[in-house]
Parts: sequence; structure tokens; C-alpha cells
Amino acid sequence: MKKGIIILGSSRSNGNTAQIVSYLKDMTGFEIVDLNQKDIGFFDYEFKNREDDFNFLFKGIVQNYETIVFATPIYWYTMSGVMKTFLDRISDFLHKEKDFGRMLRGKNMAMISCSNSNDRPEEFPMPFSRSAAYLGMKYLGDVHAWVQNDTLSAEVKEKIDAFALTIKQ
Repeated sequence: MKKGIIILGSSRSNGNTAQIVSYLKDMTGFEIVDLNQKDIGFFDYEFKNREDDFNFLFKGIVQNYETIVFATPIYWYTMSGVMKTFLDRISDFLHKEKDFGRMLRGKNMAMISCSNSNDRPEEFPMPFSRSAAYLGMKYLGDVHAWVQNDTLSAEVKEKIDAFALTIKQ
């Protein structure tokens, strides 16, 4: 089994996406990082945010994990703001300390999205799959899950189980 990490990017640390991530963790053994619990500023070309939590977090991820799973709710047909900020900040390591940015090459990326129903827009995974290609990462795929009445249905669990098998190999 490959060592992996799930990056939880939701505005609620205990919301529906966290419930799905918890189930995925149980199926994979991957660790979880909750971006909502981190101080990560927006990307800027002057690198004014270099003292926030991102640099330490990113270096730890690229040095210790082979598979990175991004988990985000769908907000206004796209990823959460905190997830977008995290992805944008990867640019820090494409401009400065490039050796850490290059450590993404050959690693695996996957994505899990969440909403209240099976309604994910078809193009939703594109920023993740294209970012993986740009960064030289292997995109393992994505899955959409939903929570209804605070419960994961058997259908959703089946989808996550299949996804877990794909990302663990």
C-alpha cells in the first residue's frame, strides 16, 4: 500500500465532506490534513505569506507521501475557496525553492468531491486533472459522493470503496 494523505478543503471541519473523508480514511489508512485548521494565505508574487502554515505543510507532504487526495465540497460549481488557495500556493514552490515543487513529479493525485446529491458538473475534476498533468503527477481519478440525512448511502459507500482500491494500489 502506498502512503497517502487526504487534504480536506472545506469551510466546515465537521461537515459532510469531513464525513466522507473519514470514511475514505477508514478504507485507505491515509492521514488527513484539514485546511480549515491551517493559516494559509493567498498566493502573491512577492511571497508575503512565506511565514504562514503552507510552506511547512507542503514540504511535509512532498517529502512523506506518494499519493495526495484532494477532498472538497462543491461550492458554486467549483472547489472550495480554501482548496483553491492551497492549489494556488503550490506556485510558491514553482518560483522559489523549486526542488520541493519538483518533488511532486511522479507522485499520484486524486480527488473526491461532495454535495447533497449526485449532481456534480461533468467538468468539475478538470482543474485537478490538468494540475496533475502540469505538475508531472499521475492522476488516479476522482469520485463524487454525497450525504443525505447525515448518512452515506450504500451506493456512496460502494463508490468510495472502489475509489479507495484505485488510490491504494
